[in-house]
Amino acid sequence: MPYLLIIALQVTCIVHLMRRGGNPMWLTALIFLPVVSAAAYFFVEILPGLGQNRHVRTARAKAVAALDPERELRAARDALDLADTAANRQRLADALAGLGRHGEAIPYYRESIRMTAGDPDIRTQGKLAAALYETGQGAEALALLDAIPDPLGQSEKDRQQLLRAKLLEHLGRKDEALALYGDVVTRMPGEEARCRYAALLMAQGWDRKALIVLEEVESRMKRMDRQQRAAEADMYRWATEALASLRAKGIAA
Repeated sequence: MPYLLIIALQVTCIVHLMRRGGNPMWLTALIFLPVVSAAAYFFVEILPGLGQNRHVRTARAKAVAALDPERELRAARDALDLADTAANRQRLADALAGLGRHGEAIPYYRESIRMTAGDPDIRTQGKLAAALYETGQGAEALALLDAIPDPLGQSEKDRQQLLRAKLLEHLGRKDEALALYGDVVTRMPGEEARCRYAALLMAQGWDRKALIVLEEVESRMKRMDRQQRAAEADMYRWATEALASLRAKGIAA
C-alpha cells in the first residue's frame, strides 16, 4: 500500500509538472528519485498554489463557516464596538445577511449608507435592496434599484439585473422578469439565473423553452467536479428534478 501511495504521488506531481510546463529538471528527479523528489515537489510547487486556488479558498471558508457559522458575525460586532464606521456597519450587515438574518442587516446597511461621505456606495445600496427583497419589501427594493446609478463593471450590472428580475417576478411583472432573466443568463456565472429563468418559464407554460435552459444547466453540471457542484447544490438538485419532470411529461427540445 505505501508503494502505491508513492506511485500515486509521483504520477500526480508529473502530471502537474507537464500541465504547468515547469522546470524539466523536476521530471528527471521525479522519475529517478520518486520518494524524495515527489515530496519536495509537492511542498515547493503544489502546496503554495493551493492557497491561490479559488475553489480551495472557497472550500476552506465553507469548512470554517460550517464549524463556527457566527465567527465572522462576532468579529464584525467586535470591530464595530471598537470603531463605529460606515465600513464596520456594512461588515456587520454582510455577516448578518450571510446568516440569512436579512431583517437585522437592513438597519446596518441603512446606517452605513447614511454615514458614507459623498455619494453612497452603489454596492452597499445593492446589498440593501437585496436584503429588502429577502424580507418581502419588493416595492421599496425596486425603487431603490431604480435610483442607483448604473455600475461601471459588467459583473455588478449583471448582479443588479438578476436582482431586478427577481423583484419584478415577486411583484407579478412576469413578462418583464422573463426578458431580464433571458438576457442575464447569457453572461452570468453560476446557475441561479438559469434556474429562476426556467422556473418562471414553466410557471408561464413555456415548458419547451424551460427544457432547453435546464438541459444547459445539466450539461454544465456534468463538466464540473464535485466541489464545484457543491457550491450550488440546491440549484442543481432542483434543476435535476425539474428536468426529470419535464422529460416524464414527454417534453422534447
